[in-house]
Amino acid sequence: MTFRFVHSSDLHLGKRFGRFSGDLPGALREARHAAIGRLAEHAREHGASTVLLAGDTFDTETPAPQVRRQALAEMSHHTDIRFVILPGNHDSLQTTQLWTTLRAEAPQNVSLAVEPHAMELAPGVLLFPAPCTTRRAGRDLTEWMDGAPSADGTLRIGLAHGAVRSFSEEGDGLEVIAPDRARRAGLSYLALGDWHGGVEIDPRTRYSGTPEQDRFKHGRPGEALLVSLEGPDALPEVTALPTGRFAWRTLTLELLDRDDAVAGLEALLPETRQRRQSLLRIAATGRARLADRTALSDAIDHARPDFAYLDFDDRGLATECEAGDLDRIDRAGALREAADALLAESEDAARSAEERAIAGAALARLYAYAQAVNP
Repeated sequence: MTFRFVHSSDLHLGKRFGRFSGDLPGALREARHAAIGRLAEHAREHGASTVLLAGDTFDTETPAPQVRRQALAEMSHHTDIRFVILPGNHDSLQTTQLWTTLRAEAPQNVSLAVEPHAMELAPGVLLFPAPCTTRRAGRDLTEWMDGAPSADGTLRIGLAHGAVRSFSEEGDGLEVIAPDRARRAGLSYLALGDWHGGVEIDPRTRYSGTPEQDRFKHGRPGEALLVSLEGPDALPEVTALPTGRFAWRTLTLELLDRDDAVAGLEALLPETRQRRQSLLRIAATGRARLADRTALSDAIDHARPDFAYLDFDDRGLATECEAGDLDRIDRAGALREAADALLAESEDAARSAEERAIAGAALARLYAYAQAVNP
């Protein structure tokens, strides 16, 4: 007997992305909604009839009506695929109105895993869900799985949301799921949500990660997992499926004195056709001359419209100042005095590294402004 399903989690539908401006927050929200269809397409393509959503399908316990209704409408369009939705810590059972409304509105192919009771996914296949009762349950909600009965030869699949090894996405580790829960409960597979990057805890226990990235933290594209179970004792066969529309990446630009900073940047940036769907953070480190810092900043400004988002962090870049550089700012007067003071601060070993970096960056900006006025 073979049972295949798609394991996903943390769609966070309706997330606001308030740190960004313009059209980008709306585009990011739409990409998360579109992930529903991509999950269904992957399931269909690989002969799976079930998509397990391991919590935080919605970003809050009170999603806007259009977020909720449009998500269910998209799921209902894929009538051959069964979606199983587990309450997570962001959309827990604590706010009963959400789950009461979902019960009333859910189409036939959407099942709500809101009780810690076995659910039949297929003949001989049982799902054991551990829905989040509150945002902070304060206990391991998967513990009940250990004593849950099933017939011999049954495929036992666990579904839960929370921390294992105290590395919760929330960073506090208050509710720790036993890392050996799959062994204790005789599970063929334990599908977890909460961590937004895919993680294998053991061959039978995995976090799927989010299907659409929402931060720079994890450094990997959005994906889901195709899980194939050949029998209760066989190890699961797990394949990562690409699902992400936007790529969030942090890249380091390491510079030495006399390096061509602009050439280094161009070698680092993705090809032009990939930039529209990229959110990129460039962190410059090392040393650069004032003229090179100015050229690098200009190159960043030139490239920025190509990207969904491009952030440049030069706090780790020390400034090399050559004889004559400060003369290009001014030979005397208030500007020269300011330049001399900033240079002294950037080289003052008594100051913290952060203070020196701030002074060096300020000197570079002063140089750039002076060059713009008097090229």
